[in-house]
Amino acid sequence: MKANGLRFAIITTFYPPYHFGGDAYAVRRLVHALAYRGHHVDVIHDADAYHMLNPGDDPAPVQEPEGVRVHTLRSKAGSWSCLATHQLGRPLVHGRRIKEILNRGFDVIHFHNISLVGGPGILAYGNAIKLYTAHEHWLVCPTHVLWRHNREVCDGRQCLRCVLNYRRPPQLWRAGSLLERSARHVDAFLTLSQFCVEKHKAFGFSRPLQVVPPFLPDVERTRPPAPLAPEDTNGRPYFLFVGRLEKIKGLQDAIPLFRGEGLADLLIAGTGAYEAELRALADDSPRVRFLGQQPAEKLRSLYRNAVAAVMPSICYEVFPMVVLEAFREATPIIARRLGPFPDIIDDSGGGFLFDTTEELKAAIELLASDARLRNRLGEAAGRSFEARWSEDVAMGEYFRLIQSLAERNGNDELVWRLVRG
Repeated sequence: MKANGLRFAIITTFYPPYHFGGDAYAVRRLVHALAYRGHHVDVIHDADAYHMLNPGDDPAPVQEPEGVRVHTLRSKAGSWSCLATHQLGRPLVHGRRIKEILNRGFDVIHFHNISLVGGPGILAYGNAIKLYTAHEHWLVCPTHVLWRHNREVCDGRQCLRCVLNYRRPPQLWRAGSLLERSARHVDAFLTLSQFCVEKHKAFGFSRPLQVVPPFLPDVERTRPPAPLAPEDTNGRPYFLFVGRLEKIKGLQDAIPLFRGEGLADLLIAGTGAYEAELRALADDSPRVRFLGQQPAEKLRSLYRNAVAAVMPSICYEVFPMVVLEAFREATPIIARRLGPFPDIIDDSGGGFLFDTTEELKAAIELLASDARLRNRLGEAAGRSFEARWSEDVAMGEYFRLIQSLAERNGNDELVWRLVRG
C-alpha cells in the first residue's frame, strides 16, 4: 500500500470464487484496479448465499493481489441466515461481524449487491464516504431484473403476484420505509448506464443515481489471446453470442436465421438452463454451433475474428459487459433496441440496432457481405472503448467522484491524500 493510499471496504453478496458471474466479476475488477494502484481493500461477502444456490463443497480458491483481504462470511445457520436477511432487510446473523470489520476504519465503503449479505439495513453500517452501485434493479425490483411474471418486461408494479410467479417469498421489508431510511446513509448511488438511472426514477427510487462507467482491466490486454484452431470456426465467417443461455437473453430470435443456406454461421459461447430448448430450435443446423463455456483468452480471439457480436436480450439489461468485450477487440455489435443498447450505439457508432426479426436478419446479411462496413463499425467500437470504457478512464472518474464527495463532506485530510495520490 502506498503512503497516501486509501482504505476501501467492498461489500457484496457474491465474490469469486463464491459467485455465478455477472456483478461478481465487475466487483473483482474494481477491487484489483484499486489494489494495483496501491490502495488497501477489504472485501466482505457471504458464502452462505453461494451455498444456498449451489449446495456442496467450497469452490477452488482464487488468488488475490497484494493489498486485498477477503472476509468470507459463513454460519451454522447457513441458508436460514440468508432467508432472514431476505425477509427482514438486515444481517441478523452476520451483522455483528460486519460491524466489527467496518469499525476498523475505512475511507470509502462501497456497497454492491447487498441483497443477501445485509439487505438495505447494512447501508447504515460504518463511518466513511459511502457508495452504492446498482448492477441490477434490486433497489426497485424484488426479482432484480424487471422481468415481470418471468415472461415480460415490467412497465408497472405487480410485485406480489410477480414474486409468487417466481416461487419466491415476498420480502417483508419492502412494505415499509427501511430502504428510504437506510438510503440516507449513502453519499452517492451509482450505476452503469443512463437507462438504469431512468428506470430507477420511473419506478420511484427517491435518490438520484449517476453513471460511473464500467471497464475491462488493462492487464488483460497484455495477455495474448489464445489462437483459434481451424475446427473452431470451420473456416467460415461467423457471428458470436456470448452469455448465459436463458430465455431472457433472446437467442431464440436469432437461431432460426442461421438455418438453411447463408454466408455466415452463429457460434454460441455459454451454458444455461435454456440450452436444451435452444439446441432443439437449431435443429442440428451446421451453421449453429454450441461451444459451451470458454476461457477468457479464447473468448478474446472469438470476438476479434467475428463479423459481429449478437445481443438480442428481451429483458432490461443494465450494461452487459459483453459489449465492452466486443468493443475492446474492435468488433461491432447487433443489439435489440431495448435497455441501454440505444445509448451505447448512439455514443459509439459501433454497430446496429434492431426491433424486429426482419431487421436483425437484414443487419446480419449486410455485415456478412460488406467487410468495409464491418471494419468501419469495428474501428468506431474500438475508439469508443478507449475513450469511454478503458480502466484508466473509468478509475479517473471514480476517484474524481470520491474527491468531490470528500470536498462536500468537508473531509480536508482525505481530499489532500487524493490530490497527492
